[in-house]
Amino acid sequence: MATAEQVVHVPVREGEYGDKVAAIEPGGVEYIPLSERHGRPLDLFWTWMSPNLEFATVFVGIIGVTLFGGSFGTVALAIVIGSALGSLTHGILSSWGPKFGVPQMVQGRAGFGFWGNALPAGLNTFTANIGWFITNSVSGALALLALFNGPLSLFWLTFTIIVVAQVVVAFFGHNLVHAFERYAFWPLVIVFGLATVFAFTHVNFVGFNPKAPVAFGGDTGAFFLVAAACFGYAAGWNPYASDYTRYQRPTTDRRMVGLWAGLGVFVSCVVLELMGLAVATAAGTKWSPTDSPTAQLQRAMPDVVYYATLVAIALGAVSANVINIYSGSMSFLTLGINIPSHIRRAITALAAGAIGLVVGIYFELQVAPGSKYEEFLLVIAYWIAAWLGVVLTDYWMRRGDFGDESIFFSRRWNPWMGFVSMLVGMVVSIWLFSAQALYVGWFAFNYPQFGDLTFVVGFVISAVLYFALTKLTGGPKLPSQT
Repeated sequence: MATAEQVVHVPVREGEYGDKVAAIEPGGVEYIPLSERHGRPLDLFWTWMSPNLEFATVFVGIIGVTLFGGSFGTVALAIVIGSALGSLTHGILSSWGPKFGVPQMVQGRAGFGFWGNALPAGLNTFTANIGWFITNSVSGALALLALFNGPLSLFWLTFTIIVVAQVVVAFFGHNLVHAFERYAFWPLVIVFGLATVFAFTHVNFVGFNPKAPVAFGGDTGAFFLVAAACFGYAAGWNPYASDYTRYQRPTTDRRMVGLWAGLGVFVSCVVLELMGLAVATAAGTKWSPTDSPTAQLQRAMPDVVYYATLVAIALGAVSANVINIYSGSMSFLTLGINIPSHIRRAITALAAGAIGLVVGIYFELQVAPGSKYEEFLLVIAYWIAAWLGVVLTDYWMRRGDFGDESIFFSRRWNPWMGFVSMLVGMVVSIWLFSAQALYVGWFAFNYPQFGDLTFVVGFVISAVLYFALTKLTGGPKLPSQT
């Protein structure tokens, strides 16, 4: 949306906000007026680096060896490829923010319709506000416990400290989120950089381990499983992408927006996942269900670096969940639920934090990295890949032209092709290709050497089906053409 004249066709975010940091961001998921636009493409590098400098990222590399049994070279290659795919799509989606001026999930209404968009928006609300929120908060809380050598009975206290910190930042909104990630960037980079160097001084270039818990697919199967998990981790940010670029001016070089956002995700994911891979191979580390994954870091680095890393893990958990709460609250508002307040997004973020606090304390370690974490990553990859198939195909078929963009807010705009394509893509791909403890599909069972191809197949099915159905119904349309 490049001109002020077009604004009359869409709801405009009320209030004055500008670049003020110590102010509550007004509005919800409405269009950001041109007078409020600010920011640089480079800002996105640390905005997306900092949230990935946390233990949940490290653990993605750990499971490649400890769970899937992959050799060092196989897991390393899978980390790079899986992260590259998720970072590429993240960069593409991020570049749309300055053009449209609305959150990522609102843009999805073009292909899914106002009510059909409840499928991806609902999944993202749950993934962000419950799944990632609790996973990251638990890892941060455990790091604080280990730092002060506190008993597990005090988990509720450290968990509450982590949650309150991240909810406060998310409550204030967009500008404070960017500022927080910028100031967290350097301490996180320095500490995790040192931790990575020391981890690699203890690395062992192990071969395939057939005795690993999920090693039935051989080294090739491990490659596909790790690639899927790494894609799921990196692409887990995709539904948030434009949320952090929609304030940038329409005249901004959108290629640089996409480049810096994608690089932020790629560099942080690859470095920390390789660090996890190195730690997993270090002599003396233990990875049974009864061993603390965080405590194993101490065997791969000096004590001073280890304790600094525990602080960084706590800070990184807050950095990640600031993003999750902020975007999760906007996904909730995208469902069409009306909250009659000029700070409705902030209120939603506060409510999400309160729910996450209660749920996290109740479940405690059952949702920490190391407890069904790999299944969580694969499930994320399943639905996001199918969603991407629709969203990217819709944008390509329209050549990025959404008319006056009232399509993003019209409750009467309800095409069925996107909803059906995503649902079919998910169901068929999971039914045949899923390979995890929750469910093993026919193809994965009979050909375990291919690991879990669900995210690839789901993307292809959804994209092809959406293209075919849209063409059969007369091609992409705008509300004025129906």
